[in-house]
Amino acid sequence: MRYTLLSIFILAGIVLTSCSGGEVDIDNLEAIGGKKYGGEFSFMSSEKVTSLLPVSSGDQYSSRIVGQIYESLLRLDPETMKVVPGVAESFTVSSDAKVYTFKIRKGVKFHADDCLDAGHELDANDVKFSLELACSGLDVNNITYLLVNRIKGAMDFNKKSPTSLPSSGVSGIEVVDDYTIKITLENSFSGFENILTHSSLGIFPKEAWDKYGAEIGKHPVGTGPFALETMSDEKIVLKRNNDYWREDEFGNQLPFLSKVIMTYTNDKRSELMAFRKAETDLVLEIPVEEIEHILGTLQEAQEGKNVKHKVESESSMSMTYIAMSNDSEEFSDIRVRKAFNMAVSRENIIDSWLEGEGWAATNGFVPSMKNYPTENVKGHAYNPEKAKALMSEAGYANGNNFPTLDFYVNTVEGSPVHKMSKAVAAQLKENLNVNLNIVLCTIDERQEAVASGKAKIWRAGWVADYPDPENFLAMFYSGNIQNNQGSMMNRFKYQSDAYDSAYEKAILESDAEKRTDLFVACDQMIIDDAAIMPIMTDDHIVMINARVRDFKANSMESLNLTEVFIKEPKK
Repeated sequence: MRYTLLSIFILAGIVLTSCSGGEVDIDNLEAIGGKKYGGEFSFMSSEKVTSLLPVSSGDQYSSRIVGQIYESLLRLDPETMKVVPGVAESFTVSSDAKVYTFKIRKGVKFHADDCLDAGHELDANDVKFSLELACSGLDVNNITYLLVNRIKGAMDFNKKSPTSLPSSGVSGIEVVDDYTIKITLENSFSGFENILTHSSLGIFPKEAWDKYGAEIGKHPVGTGPFALETMSDEKIVLKRNNDYWREDEFGNQLPFLSKVIMTYTNDKRSELMAFRKAETDLVLEIPVEEIEHILGTLQEAQEGKNVKHKVESESSMSMTYIAMSNDSEEFSDIRVRKAFNMAVSRENIIDSWLEGEGWAATNGFVPSMKNYPTENVKGHAYNPEKAKALMSEAGYANGNNFPTLDFYVNTVEGSPVHKMSKAVAAQLKENLNVNLNIVLCTIDERQEAVASGKAKIWRAGWVADYPDPENFLAMFYSGNIQNNQGSMMNRFKYQSDAYDSAYEKAILESDAEKRTDLFVACDQMIIDDAAIMPIMTDDHIVMINARVRDFKANSMESLNLTEVFIKEPKK
């Protein structure tokens, strides 16, 4: 199909250069089906992205860029959230559901880079290397939890690779031939296909690892729709991958955009004003009370001064929560953790502080998702009197003897997250006479404070890596403490033999109904033990400049820009 399109362009008198990564005059390309090539898409991030290595991408901010550069074996359809082929065009599963055999798509080229020959194609060896790095014990790997307890031999490999990668590899990852790879699991796991869609499992060549070493995070080489053009403290600029393999339903070679630009913001107001001036195309996390600052007044609208826009909204598979270090002196007592949970009115936070935006987490930790009965988990009810009694029993009557704690919140001033955190601190002060000192920080600063033990309480959020309750409940498995598996896993230091037993049974259970029942039991244990403070879920609401077409918000809050195109609205 690509050659058919190319011949059309040549007949139209358009000269293209299509060597690997070659220059293409994209603004003169013609697309069919009402689509249009060219144009730049820009957005802002409140967090700096310092590494574009997939396995180092453990947060939503870096994932939004990494997902444009790399591709995984499988991917999620952004509209249906169903697993569809990625760089693997097909796969089969053995009768015991433990062996997955993937056929790698031929003709998928890596981005042009000095570490590779021109036109270097992805093959099974690249897949093996990337997955083994994701199983390793190297410091750069933040996503070990995804694979180490799944793939045969991965745990042994992890223990042998704290500083380098053993040549023996992972026994359960086998290259059959250049375009076939076999993955053997320790035990059958019904969610394995979902895991393989994770953006942090994007495939890249060993040659890049060998050439760039510690600097590889600044030299990404993937097969995705966009490649890195520049990366600085001010912004990241991606350019179109002219050799990208995918086409849309009309046969147009993807992507349509010529560039994707991500800049940084220190506060929400500046981001909103940039959108209003049409300097950016997208706003994430829209504070309700700031809408007027985006849209302008009625008079400005009548005079045509406000930017034409549209709003996309999708129920988010996310949970915003307050984390406590369960093994710390302050929070090792379950009575204190329960008191903190009961002293906070989630409904009041949403109604009075967030102007009705969001949904109170009155059940468990797992948010609403298909085939998961969140209503079967009973959360903590707001009960300040009971909370005061529990604090008294624990030796902290009226907050006496309880220290003032730094409350780490990774956000910018004035954001909804900041307001929510101020509400939590205010209610704990009012009901328990406990003082929290809010420390606004970056996600890296928060993670460092948590890892060092300096942070005893912090705000965090978890957005589904894949649509499965297991993805949320894995955060509380004690094995993720003992094996140091990933910086995002069980930083609360929660340990429960009963929880571990139920969780282990659930991930081995093939019967969907029994599996769900076990996960519900795990969810209830987290609440009963007050391991954390679930606060709220929300809708993923974004505002987009009307010139951006075919943009779709999704429940995992990721950005899929592969089929987005720019078409200016009529005046």
